[in-house]
Amino acid sequence: MARWEGDTRGRLERAALDLFDEQGYDRTTVAQIARRANLTERSFYRWFADKREVLFGGGDLQERFLTAMDDVPPGTGALPTLLAAFATAPEVLRPRDFLERRAAVIAANPPLRERELIKLVSLSEALTAALERRGCDPRTARLATDAGLAVLRLATERWLADEETDFAEALATGAADLVAITAEAVPQRD
Repeated sequence: MARWEGDTRGRLERAALDLFDEQGYDRTTVAQIARRANLTERSFYRWFADKREVLFGGGDLQERFLTAMDDVPPGTGALPTLLAAFATAPEVLRPRDFLERRAAVIAANPPLRERELIKLVSLSEALTAALERRGCDPRTARLATDAGLAVLRLATERWLADEETDFAEALATGAADLVAITAEAVPQRD
């Protein structure tokens, strides 16, 4: 086996995605993924805890966001801080075609949907804690994180749907949509 081809994690992710597409998630084994990537099972387990994790591997996105939040000037509001951090997502996102195929595989497999939700909760907790360290009160940090992640999800969907869409533009559009929706929801007082 060629063990020094480089990009081990990426090869494993692509091999897993190909196999999940070809034969289904349930019928794919770690051994098959490793073999398709021209690696050993042992190499697989150096990178991922289990086969569910192969499509969620690495903390690149979370680390990118947390680092970017540190670069936002102090005193910036909670949601603008998150949106500035989210604008850096393209620096670590996989190629569009990989993300589209990944989304389809996840949507079709309950164990992967469950893992995605767990990862989202973990990301949410990390972002909320980072906002609190920046001085936000816990309720504001939680609400900003929930709203920000909704904007991020919609921006990512827009970005994936149209190759001409700039990610920062999609974020700005999502934030504007959020402002419009919340403005409608504010009850009028007499």
